[in-house]
Amino acid sequence: MPQGSRFHLGMGAALAPLRDEGVLIVGSGMSYHNMSAFMRRGVNSDSRVFDEWLGEACAAEPAAREELLSRWDRAPAARSAHPREEHLMPLMVVAGAAGDDLGRRVFVDDVMGATISAQAFGDLADGW
Repeated sequence: MPQGSRFHLGMGAALAPLRDEGVLIVGSGMSYHNMSAFMRRGVNSDSRVFDEWLGEACAAEPAAREELLSRWDRAPAARSAHPREEHLMPLMVVAGAAGDDLGRRVFVDDVMGATISAQAFGDLADGW
């Protein structure tokens, strides 16, 4: 992908003022997206490890969150969870738009043997 996580975090930061106008910024993707590994032995372990890291990164203070997410591919089991990153980049946009709001896991489930989750930032996160 020509534009990586820093680009997408910056895109989110550029969109952040829209939140003050009541615009909900939504990113669609998956916290785990290794299509060739779904339903294989060991996938839940890798997906769970990366999902835990991702939840902690999203819940970190904004400066730490940006640093962690910008280097997501160095996280435990990162490339096992995302051999290609396009399904993770929407989260980077949303996290970039979050400003000082901390992330919070608002959904977690097991899908075809993999742990997947959703993160939310801001007032919406408190309503879940």
